[in-house]
Amino acid sequence: MFPIRDHNPSSQTPVVCYLLIAANVLIFLGTLPAMSDDFSARAFLIDWALIPARLADGGGYYTLVSSMFLHGGFLHIAGNMLFLWIFGDNLEEDFGHLGFLIFYLASGIGAGLIHFLMAPWSVVPTVGASGAIAGVMGGYLLMYPKARVDVLFIFIVFFKVFPVPAWIMLGIWFALQLFNGVGADPSMGGVAYWAHAGGFVVGLALTVPLFFRRGGPAFWNRTHGHPDHPEAQYRLERSHVPRVTRRRK
Repeated sequence: MFPIRDHNPSSQTPVVCYLLIAANVLIFLGTLPAMSDDFSARAFLIDWALIPARLADGGGYYTLVSSMFLHGGFLHIAGNMLFLWIFGDNLEEDFGHLGFLIFYLASGIGAGLIHFLMAPWSVVPTVGASGAIAGVMGGYLLMYPKARVDVLFIFIVFFKVFPVPAWIMLGIWFALQLFNGVGADPSMGGVAYWAHAGGFVVGLALTVPLFFRRGGPAFWNRTHGHPDHPEAQYRLERSHVPRVTRRRK
């Protein structure tokens, strides 16, 4: 189940979101030569990826930030940037450009620290913007729980796009991170589920002051759980592929 867009794009240009996406893409392309073989990739990741055991030894604190701009492959960065593009623009509008940048970096650092606390002995390098973007998702859930998000549902050969309230999509995503995190060993590599779950909680917590400045539950009552501007109107086009019926003999 993949989100493809929300129905309330921001009413102003999300400059910081665009800059973050550009920075992540440019850094990813720039690091491809260093990741071209196992030896150079290992040396590069030791220097710039988040390695919990290194933090436990008292070094590499800068990797809490540098690791947020590194990715392990095309699908990794494409998925992260898609989530940032969908959920980041509304929060940037509410926090302001500088406030959103601080919020994003703080969420990513918080996610990295929670990942470290769950496995401080791990020597597995961790990369990706997922923790920071999980923070964006947590903030979005608090501010706009009923905003409509179009999700692409794929089941074997069945494809369907349909809108769901943000609280359902984001709630399921967060529950999956917790469920998978409980069953996974963070020191063995793979997906950093606790960084995702931790970033989500950190982002939600950092958004609480903004939520109450807007009026708390009264803000929900006024906006009905949606971003505070009109919904976009998306038109669905009919397919021009002719239907072929099967004749009975």
